[in-house]
Amino acid sequence: MDIILEAAAQLLERDGLDGFTTNAVAERAGVSIGAVYRYFPNKRVLMHALGERESVLHAAEMQRLLREKGAGLAPDRALVRAFIGAFQGRARARRIAMGVWFETTPAEALAGRFEAFTQTLNQTQDPLEPISAFVLTRAMHGAMRSAVLEGVDFFHDQAFEDELVSLSRAYLAQFRARSEGQTKA
Repeated sequence: MDIILEAAAQLLERDGLDGFTTNAVAERAGVSIGAVYRYFPNKRVLMHALGERESVLHAAEMQRLLREKGAGLAPDRALVRAFIGAFQGRARARRIAMGVWFETTPAEALAGRFEAFTQTLNQTQDPLEPISAFVLTRAMHGAMRSAVLEGVDFFHDQAFEDELVSLSRAYLAQFRARSEGQTKA
């Protein structure tokens, strides 16, 4: 199955959706079309599986980058940098596969992906309230996700990282001010 997913990723990167057919995937993988259909009954299921694989690989790469390169950085900056850095290479294939994955993954499964994001942000202060954590993580993730799906040319620019960190810090400052105001009242 991995060879089929790898062939699918290679085709998407090289040809985009125009050249992406199950026959082309089978040929690239060196397997029969029946082998492709045994695991993936149609192109949409194949694309979802590729998106899931990319999502898992991205999460693992983020964790690696946070461990290795996050030292000395503020947790929010380390998280943003790791998210962006994990998208090095195969941008076209990832953008397409992740677009399908986001469309076809149940909301509760997506919600679980935000836990590491929230835990990392909570290292910078008192833990966020659930509503505040939801708003901040979805705002940051929405901007990053849109940048991936839209293929913006500034995705790897320092200015984009800085904007995301500014968004995070402005919201966290507002959260702290509200919390302190409630404590004093």
